[in-house]
Amino acid sequence: MSALVIPPGGTILDTFKESFVNVPVNKDNDNAVSTTQFLNAAESLTTIFDALGSVAFSPVKSDLNGNIKKLRERQLAAPAESETVQSLVLNELKTKKHVATEGLVWLVRGLDFTCIALSQNVAKETEELADSFRNAYGSTLKPHHSFLVKPVFSAAMSACPYRKDFYLKLGSDPEKVKTELRPYLKALEDIVAILKGFLDRKEAKW
Repeated sequence: MSALVIPPGGTILDTFKESFVNVPVNKDNDNAVSTTQFLNAAESLTTIFDALGSVAFSPVKSDLNGNIKKLRERQLAAPAESETVQSLVLNELKTKKHVATEGLVWLVRGLDFTCIALSQNVAKETEELADSFRNAYGSTLKPHHSFLVKPVFSAAMSACPYRKDFYLKLGSDPEKVKTELRPYLKALEDIVAILKGFLDRKEAKW
């Protein structure tokens, strides 16, 4: 994994190409989520796994990026029909294909897992990362993973660094890191909730 370069006095959020805080959500159009900004923000988030500093997290990051790639490929194939995440899915399903739609299902699960783990860890000042990630895994990805995949993710949880070391990797001032993470994670949580609700609808099934 590549080493993160965080600007002096800054945090990992300064290195992100896009923040979930800035992803446009059109509340007047059924909470339509802008595809390009959403995918850029999701891709930026995966660099947090580099800060976890273990090759055990490579499959987690790779899984997220693989699903982002499926959505990007559909967006490139039909840009006019893919301006929002919801329209991308509905238009792909009309073609009797569901590669990107399935990619979104897994991407949302992965984002949900990451969001819950980090939110819980920021909120609970004494909880270690491994515990936060284990709890989040149990309620998000684990029910959907096969017996072959579960040990891979379990290994990643066990390889989490200590919380004090983790926050120092995200910025020289851990309190500033947590202060910046809170609104970022809230924005991610809101977008995940919108997309989970959308994917639960009949028209988003294949």
